Amino acid sequence: MTPPVMRALLAEDDALLADALSANLQSAGFEVEVATNGAVAEYLLTRQPFDVGIIDLGLPLVDGLSVIQRVRAAQQTLPLLILTALDGLENRVAGLNAGADDYLTKPFDFPELEARIRAVLRRTHGPGGTTASASMAAAMTVGQLQFDRDTRRATVAGQPVDLSPREWLLLDLLLTQRRKVITKEQIAQAWSTEVSESGGPSSLEVYIHRLRRKLEGSGVGIRTVRGLGYLLESQD
Repeated sequence: MTPPVMRALLAEDDALLADALSANLQSAGFEVEVATNGAVAEYLLTRQPFDVGIIDLGLPLVDGLSVIQRVRAAQQTLPLLILTALDGLENRVAGLNAGADDYLTKPFDFPELEARIRAVLRRTHGPGGTTASASMAAAMTVGQLQFDRDTRRATVAGQPVDLSPREWLLLDLLLTQRRKVITKEQIAQAWSTEVSESGGPSSLEVYIHRLRRKLEGSGVGIRTVRGLGYLLESQD
């Protein structure tokens, strides 16, 4: 039987190092996604299923330590490994306290990185554990809302909800991070990289209004957090 493919997110802004590590990880049997800044790394790690995150601390836009703290708050069991040139004791302590499972300083040899990755994977998944793509629930239920990624189907109290591509991505993002405020920038990034909806309204507020109406009776609401973004919450 072919072993399951593990998905790795590599957050590294050095293009040459990222290319070399990505190639080595792929040769070792990993499926690799590269993020060149902290904002993209956080977005991907909190929205898509990965088996491990490999994160440089000196990332642009959002530093690696902040990425780890935010991802750990959203994904309690996701293995996170720091890869950095910062080798001071205070840096190692800060990284591990932020939620990292391991800390490797540059320069390093790839066999050691691979061994450390597989060690944290064993601790998380066990010797025969499933991959993130296999173990992450495709279907979610919140209140009377049921949302299934595999079938791209959403229902409220058993009744199908017709969602446009942008509404679907918006609801997916809100559900995936339903304990966090989603910023307008995160929503815009999701739309710009994954969907083109010609002929539709351009205003985010219009989509939020439409989605709120479609979620009526679900026991789930979208709260506007002034100056920050939007938050999905259960309604008593």
